[in-house]
Amino acid sequence: MVLCRDRVVVVTGAGRGIGRAHALAFAAHGARVVVNDVGVAADGSGGSPGPAQQVVDEIAAVGGRAVANTDDVADWDGAARLIQAALDSFGRLDVLVNNAGFLRDRMLVNLAEDEWDAVVRVHLKGHFAPLRHAAAHWRAERKAGRPVDARVVNTSSGAGLLGSVGQGNYSAAKAGIAALTLVAAAELGRYGVTVNAIAPAARTRMTEQTFSDAMAQPVDGFDAMAPENISPLVVWLGSEESADVTGRVFEVDGGRISVADGWRHGPEIDKGARWEPKELGPPVRDLLTHATPPTPVYGCTTSRLHNTQVRGAR
Repeated sequence: MVLCRDRVVVVTGAGRGIGRAHALAFAAHGARVVVNDVGVAADGSGGSPGPAQQVVDEIAAVGGRAVANTDDVADWDGAARLIQAALDSFGRLDVLVNNAGFLRDRMLVNLAEDEWDAVVRVHLKGHFAPLRHAAAHWRAERKAGRPVDARVVNTSSGAGLLGSVGQGNYSAAKAGIAALTLVAAAELGRYGVTVNAIAPAARTRMTEQTFSDAMAQPVDGFDAMAPENISPLVVWLGSEESADVTGRVFEVDGGRISVADGWRHGPEIDKGARWEPKELGPPVRDLLTHATPPTPVYGCTTSRLHNTQVRGAR
């Protein structure tokens, strides 16, 4: 069944990897696609219109409709031009898939200011700017009395949900995207817009050093690390069928899909008056004994985290 016939979809970072897989999957389900990619290297350097146009050519070769866009999604005016490109090319906008990003990994003691700024800019601002311009368009459509049934799919990460050693900049940006997703879902629902996020794991330029050769080998003909495994959920989230799903973060890899449980209120104690610092040790430790232990940060062994927690609880 074709899920997105004639829906207009913008996919950022769609020249390679997961974004490319999204663009091709949406086109296969009848969508008209704006393929956005600035064509930079894995660390954000350089730039070329080639990757975006190649994906457009792939879509056209099988009878689909697509246009290329090479605007910088973290540039305010560039993000506005991207949204306008969908309107100028296809007359409407139904789905925004925020996916663009790159890595500059360092341990915190070695992380430079420009490496922090660049990664936070492309991931967090690169989600906010297109979302902001798309949201303004959908609000105007709704206020003009025209129906809106729109979707936003953001791209967080396991690093954003749990943290990842050596990726303080990336983890912080991806955690911000998860929180932005919740806020946007709460604010934009009144205009007919749902907002969800995925935390994918797949083999791309950004993760090729992460996954072992054993993980990269297909098992019984199924390549669990293929980027194409991520896109079916994104296509469904971009379809009309997902209208009742919003404010959720899904982890997805291979054939696995799970709903992430984010921060929520846990055990509490209320004295009914101001605490003295010297009396807080016992009640805080009691709260920790009743709280669910945190999932280990990626790259941090369970035993090491456990030992840290035990030391802190004594």
